[in-house]
Amino acid sequence: MLNITWLGHGTFQLRLETGEVFVMDPWVTGNPAHPEKHEFDRIDAILITHGHFDHIHDVIPLAQRFSPTIVGIYEICHWLESKGVSNCSGMNKGGSQIVHRVKVTMTHAVHSCGILDDGKIIYGGEAAGYVLTLPDGRRLYFAGDTSVFSDMALIHQLYRPELAILPIGDLFTMSPYEAAAACRLLKPRKVIPMHLGTFPALTGRPETLAGLLRDQPETEVWTLQPGQTVQW
Repeated sequence: MLNITWLGHGTFQLRLETGEVFVMDPWVTGNPAHPEKHEFDRIDAILITHGHFDHIHDVIPLAQRFSPTIVGIYEICHWLESKGVSNCSGMNKGGSQIVHRVKVTMTHAVHSCGILDDGKIIYGGEAAGYVLTLPDGRRLYFAGDTSVFSDMALIHQLYRPELAILPIGDLFTMSPYEAAAACRLLKPRKVIPMHLGTFPALTGRPETLAGLLRDQPETEVWTLQPGQTVQW
């Protein structure tokens, strides 16, 4: 059993039944969608999809507090190490590594990846997503920020994730229209929408995605509220 908590925007907390906590793209401070009552009690791993502030903002303070394993593309890990962060475990697309009993596979994403550093945007490698293979063999696809791309069909072919967490907000990521196409390529049993509603400009809504997937009843749109924990 996996406990999944959406912490607003693109940030998620995943707690294994053995207690280990994975945090995806932590943005806590300044995130208007972050639930006020949420507090981290432990973090064993942080996974970073790309270097934009709304996905990497709290990596350094959380790393200093909890000393987790930090997973990201090589260039981001190199940058974090230059900021004094230890326990970085850089990787690249197509590669896998075992992190606290979870197999972490880095996948492609279609997005930019500049890191804002001292008022300048510096190179941050490329944006990525992850397939997480849980100890019980189930697989979760965390897309990060992306548009739909045809190789999502390969993600289905290679990994067959049962759950997909996809952005739908539009403007900076795909909208529900493109996310529906992504679901047809990925064929997950459930999809959790993210990266929506944080700002007025992020207009995509889960009900729109559900309407666009009426012809694909095998995929359930699983709508979460910030701070809500569900079991999968």
